[in-house]
Amino acid sequence: MFVRHLKDCPEFIAGDGSLLRELLHPEKAALQIRYSLAYAKVRPGQTTTPHRLTASEVYYIIAGQCLMHIDEESSTVGPQCAIYIPPQSVQYIENTGDCDLEFLCIVDPAWKKEYEEVFNRL
Repeated sequence: MFVRHLKDCPEFIAGDGSLLRELLHPEKAALQIRYSLAYAKVRPGQTTTPHRLTASEVYYIIAGQCLMHIDEESSTVGPQCAIYIPPQSVQYIENTGDCDLEFLCIVDPAWKKEYEEVFNRL
């Protein structure tokens, strides 16, 4: 049985500026999965850097309020919302609340640096 606790995952600053903790990745834990799973945090008033992935991605909001931007669309979202981000879509998220925005990121196939393009800040 493979169990990984969030507190045991090192926190680092992702390419988009969010605080990230990688929970599951098939290349790092020899798991028989195609996807990667990470926990992300964006501080109040902060916005991630626009970026796009060649893979599809899903965000699941755990806590906080935000404005999600995908290509030309924007939507206000909060806890218990799942957001599908199609491959090649330019995306970024704004924490519009007064507490940390916390969400899970599922990338399929699993995230790799070469799958991501980060743009200049808006």
